[in-house]
Amino acid sequence: MTELVRINRRLFLTRMGKGTMALAVLGACGSSARESSTTFTASTTGPASTVASTTAPAETTTTASSTAPSAGLAEYLRVDLGFVSAYVVIRGSEAAVVDTGVSGSESSIEAALATVDLAWDAVSHLVLTHHHPDHVGSMPAVLNAAASATGYIGEGDLDNVSGPRELLGLKDGDEVFGLTVIGTPGHTAGHISLLDPVSSVLIAGDALNGNNGAVAGPNPQFSEDHREALATVGKMAGYEYEALYFGHGEPVLEGASALVAGLVEGY
Repeated sequence: MTELVRINRRLFLTRMGKGTMALAVLGACGSSARESSTTFTASTTGPASTVASTTAPAETTTTASSTAPSAGLAEYLRVDLGFVSAYVVIRGSEAAVVDTGVSGSESSIEAALATVDLAWDAVSHLVLTHHHPDHVGSMPAVLNAAASATGYIGEGDLDNVSGPRELLGLKDGDEVFGLTVIGTPGHTAGHISLLDPVSSVLIAGDALNGNNGAVAGPNPQFSEDHREALATVGKMAGYEYEALYFGHGEPVLEGASALVAGLVEGY
């Protein structure tokens, strides 16, 4: 039994000049969004919550907004696996999974899908930010369960992974499920991040790390090319996004791109 916490966050976008400002409202959502601020205890295999943990009871966070099938705001589900996170992106009745955690994490991803009344047949895409085993460990199981899903990873990491079917290589500027691919090498040669410009969300993988509500740079201990990883941070500071989700660490839900820009100034 795992204690699960669900917190919804709706983004209201307003156009200001050439940029887009995203205002975050915490709390209950209207009829177009699911109920918020609900805490309960449930099995990881049942329709329990939009966030799941495979280790110990932990507070987990779901970010939600409206759900147009192929455009507009998406709903983001964080699957907290303890020391690493996977994410599920929902657009209408279709879903994409970003990263899979270590081997054996597929049941937590399935539980997250169940909380929004979806199953594996709703998953059309699996995107891996990079090839490290704490992010691709459950990739074979997820692809086997989501039989119609297409799998992707950055072109530079293609030779480091294998699964039940061929993965497609992604490069800077590609788009999958309304997510723009940003090439963010350094942590690995083919590391990618995913920007949702409409929902104002960036999934950074391990190109950045969460640090108690702040943003930390790449960990030199795990960077294949740390100089390139630092240059990548400067690249990520050139985009605008309100929320920032990491492979490791708590998400930043407001003012994220400004924090990344401040991080670059400190280098």
